[in-house]
Amino acid sequence: MPLDLNELLVRNPPATYFVRASGDSMTGAGIRSGDILVVDRSLDATDGSIVIANVDGEFTVKYFRKTAAGVRLEAANRRYRAITFREGMELRLFGVVTAMIHQFPLPDELEPPPSAPPGETAS
Repeated sequence: MPLDLNELLVRNPPATYFVRASGDSMTGAGIRSGDILVVDRSLDATDGSIVIANVDGEFTVKYFRKTAAGVRLEAANRRYRAITFREGMELRLFGVVTAMIHQFPLPDELEPPPSAPPGETAS
């Protein structure tokens, strides 16, 4: 029986769209540049959701964190600081990421493995 990705990945078709990820801020969540994210606009973001957000005019993919102090967006890469919202900052949410499609490179697209140091064999 063939698999239908729309049936498997799209819970609410009228509210769902796809976006290609770019950058490395969410690598700790398994999201890599080039991955396709399935986003549902009908879902409310809850603490820990991965969201598509627009912060002061720039789009980003981050963890949504709701604390007593307010809302914060966090990357899944320690090289990026959290975005804590203060008065005057504009945050618009464009949906919750519900799934991801990751394509592996074809063999001819892979970089050759590094050579083994002298005296060691590659395994």
